[in-house]
Amino acid sequence: MKKTFRVRRRTVAKDTVAGVVLGVESVPDGLASGLLAGVNPLAGLYAYLFGTLGGAVFTSSAFMAVQGTGAMGIIVADVPSVHAAADPARALFTLSMLTGLIMVVAGLLRLGFVLRFVPNTVMVAFLSAVGVNIVLGQLSNFTGYEADGANRVLRALDTLVHPTLLDAQSVATGAVTIALILLLERTRIGAFGLVVAVAVTSVAVPLLGWTGVRVVEDLSTVPNALPMPVVPDLRAVPGLLVPALALAFVGLLQGAAISAGFPNPDGRYPDASRDFIGQGAANVTSGVFQGMPVGGSVSGTSLNRAAGARSRLSLFIAAAVMAVVVMAFADVVGRIVMPALAGLLMLIGLRTIKPAALAAVWRTGSVQKTVLASTFVLTMLIPLQYAVLAGVGLSVVLHVIRQSHQVTIRRWRLDAGGQVVESDPPAALSGDEVVVLQPYGSLMFAAARVLEEQLPAPARNCVVIIRLRGREQLDTTFLGVVRRYAEALRACDSRLMLVSASERVRRQLRVAGLTELVEVYPGDERVGASVRRAHDDATAWIRERRDT
Repeated sequence: MKKTFRVRRRTVAKDTVAGVVLGVESVPDGLASGLLAGVNPLAGLYAYLFGTLGGAVFTSSAFMAVQGTGAMGIIVADVPSVHAAADPARALFTLSMLTGLIMVVAGLLRLGFVLRFVPNTVMVAFLSAVGVNIVLGQLSNFTGYEADGANRVLRALDTLVHPTLLDAQSVATGAVTIALILLLERTRIGAFGLVVAVAVTSVAVPLLGWTGVRVVEDLSTVPNALPMPVVPDLRAVPGLLVPALALAFVGLLQGAAISAGFPNPDGRYPDASRDFIGQGAANVTSGVFQGMPVGGSVSGTSLNRAAGARSRLSLFIAAAVMAVVVMAFADVVGRIVMPALAGLLMLIGLRTIKPAALAAVWRTGSVQKTVLASTFVLTMLIPLQYAVLAGVGLSVVLHVIRQSHQVTIRRWRLDAGGQVVESDPPAALSGDEVVVLQPYGSLMFAAARVLEEQLPAPARNCVVIIRLRGREQLDTTFLGVVRRYAEALRACDSRLMLVSASERVRRQLRVAGLTELVEVYPGDERVGASVRRAHDDATAWIRERRDT
């Protein structure tokens, strides 16, 4: 941390340029983020300022820009506990702090492994649906028409069927902004094209006398000072807990992608858990200073690196630039036109949709199609905080189902040279034989039932050996399978042996009372030695019984 934070004279110039680029670009982007969330646009700007500053201080990543993201903005827009609160602003700030605390706890407990349970199919569908939601959610600001409807899809349909009620000046302003961004991005000014496009349309609107186009100061007065600290509303915490969990999950998921994709100046990758803590601290800082929830921003981080950043100094400079803009150019910020910000957000939303990724997942198989369609529809129709949690639950269920169907059993035989030869297990045992079985895959929960169905049917005077090497713990469901199979074999005057069992597994078998039914052979460092010993004992037992 200290090594990446140290200011080096040879990199100050490049960090300064990158910080100025990121800071200037973040002003309209931050306002648009607040607009996307359906809150005071200043809450988005303050979130960018203090989120960037807090992230620069606490994250392990030297380049991560902790700012508002489209997915998090859409979630905030769907939180009734914020918008219907007696004091919506304070409820929003409380949501930011609560989200930050959850992120900090996740980092301290090193819960990054939870993100592994979210398959790519769910994320592709979720992010694409978020992109569509961003576009649909900005139609009112883009067109100047306040549509009716219970969700964004219905409000979009209402807008389409009332074209005569749209404000032509607002539509023209938004359309010109999008066209300018697309045009200027192809020139040498690159990322600054976004800032220039919003500035040009914001200047042109009053010059043309278009008084019907709304501006930022129509929603809130822009003070020429930094916000004062606020305290959370503890009474609102119960109603904000689920949205905070969803925001934390999405923010950490996007931040984990940054941790894995942007190495630090020394070439080493950041500590994801430390980045969780940093994002949490950034959210607490954002909430204390009247900002909305933030997370690791892929676009902001990419812009920071593309502009030439060499250390985290660029993030401090970006925060300083935003602070100067707020204090010195408050009047200019207040005159930014809303359709321009809406056009910017709609363009961001369209770029969030990845048709190639959607098509690739769709071609993968019927299960992936079902998951993709279900996640997309849920994200479009229900509040995003519940869609996120539903996606996580669906991911866990899919993981369990997938694991339960991947369990297989192979029969082991030794050839003349002592090599192991695998083959399919028999459907039923033959008399006077030893069968060695090697299970592959999970033996937990439903997988144990699948395994039971693959075990060969018992016969007289046989021994079945199940190899458990590498299994450090057995599920109670699997222990039940062992008991039933051992009893079925004993009823046919046959036996069951378990080999390569660890000390923990042997203890579980003793506690479950299975050592009276099953012979247990401990494993050692010689692979296959326990199996050979059990096989020799089983062969001798069968020969002895056959002879008598």
